[in-house]
Amino acid sequence: MTTPDLEKQQAAATTATTPADPTTKSISSTDTPQQQQPQNASPFKVPHFLIKINNTLESLSGFEARGITRVLPSERQPPSHLADAQVFLLWFGANISVNNLAVALLGPLVFQLGFTDSAWCAIVGAFLGSCSTAYMSIWGPASGNRTMVIARYFMGYWPSKIPTTLNIVLMVGYITLSYIIAGQMLSAVSGGSLTIVVGIVILVLFALIGCAGPYFDTTIESQGDGTAIAANRLSFLSLCLYVPNSWAAAASDYYVYYPESTRKRKIFCLTLFGLWTSFSLVYMIGIGLATGVTHHTAWAEANAISAGALIVAGFEPLKGFGLFCSVIVALGIIANSIPGCYSAALGFQVLGRHFKVVPRWVWTCTVVVLQTVLALAGREHLFVLFQNFLALMGYWVEFMILIFVLEHVLFRRTRGFDWARWEDKSYLPVGWAALVAFLLGWVGAVLGMYQIWYTGPLAVLAGASAGGCDVGVWVGCGFALVSFPPLRWLELRIIGR
Repeated sequence: MTTPDLEKQQAAATTATTPADPTTKSISSTDTPQQQQPQNASPFKVPHFLIKINNTLESLSGFEARGITRVLPSERQPPSHLADAQVFLLWFGANISVNNLAVALLGPLVFQLGFTDSAWCAIVGAFLGSCSTAYMSIWGPASGNRTMVIARYFMGYWPSKIPTTLNIVLMVGYITLSYIIAGQMLSAVSGGSLTIVVGIVILVLFALIGCAGPYFDTTIESQGDGTAIAANRLSFLSLCLYVPNSWAAAASDYYVYYPESTRKRKIFCLTLFGLWTSFSLVYMIGIGLATGVTHHTAWAEANAISAGALIVAGFEPLKGFGLFCSVIVALGIIANSIPGCYSAALGFQVLGRHFKVVPRWVWTCTVVVLQTVLALAGREHLFVLFQNFLALMGYWVEFMILIFVLEHVLFRRTRGFDWARWEDKSYLPVGWAALVAFLLGWVGAVLGMYQIWYTGPLAVLAGASAGGCDVGVWVGCGFALVSFPPLRWLELRIIGR
């Protein structure tokens, strides 16, 4: 998506460029030498051999050396239809993966929903989650800053470190899940002799539809009384929302090289379309596989082994070619994990100056090692724990997005942003209002969450006949929505920024 060696070839801009959208205008589109330091400038003494290794790596053609420093207007790519297509292909290619498919299995298997109910909940949930990520993506071209750097303009320099840390955990966690599920598939293909290891080919997904489709049971109905079914619908819809929504905290990272004049509506729609179509596709396949478990003995036996084994069983009619397709699908997690590793490494650099001086490629390697260790440790016992933990992590993203929207609509429509001052603590908001609203959102989430290890009192009330209903994200958003506007108004009155 970026021009190779762009940041190595161009100097800092000397003239300002005014964005097309006046609501997010930059007071200054260029960074002064004091505002934008070289990425590797450091007050700490670094061993010479490490500097030499880093310089060698960063001199490689196509190696993006830039960390979290702002991409100046003069360093952006010119607009093109190819760049527009990349917006869609980035999200579509990254999300036609088995970890997203496995989420959809939970509708019929855990929430006891029928095919129609599961399908509607999955499609609507995917749409809502995709809208959240699409909104966050519009800030990349406008600012030239990474998502968690942009968060400083909405939540303050110090409070924004909380969602930054949570986003690192979220990215590492979801990719760990991908590794585990892909490993389960490869293990099933090899008859259990292959250990868990770590792509992208969409044609095999259509092959899965063709060969497993006859076993999909589209007539299966939801189980329970009306209240229980309604509670399970909302819980499953929320779960299907969390996964595409989890990309929101990284959405702008991939658009910083797009010109400031890029239309927000175009970025929003292309991102939304790429996410929604990919998630809808894999969700529907997952739901179909889950409905077949109830009456197809081989699938039920495979599901008892693992979710990965169930996906492999879906290819069984293709015999040997089905095993090949299973391997291709398993390797598809590569496309899903690369953007997450990229953003997690950037997140480490946002945490502070000590972290920023470490080159991004070092953090990327650290993230990959960490994910591998966690996947190996959790391959037998921790899959369910990871699954529920990451659903919990999905709550906070929506609170953060809501704070962005409220700040943008209520308090920044006429003032705009000076994107060049991304490290200027005297310019950025203090963030007390955002911090309190964010924490109150968590209070609401705890009251309304429905997880295996904890059910909040509001979740019990909302889904008594079903054992609980996950209303955590909705209650939490309500708390943040009510608290942030008056607190932010008070903060502006007292502090002035």
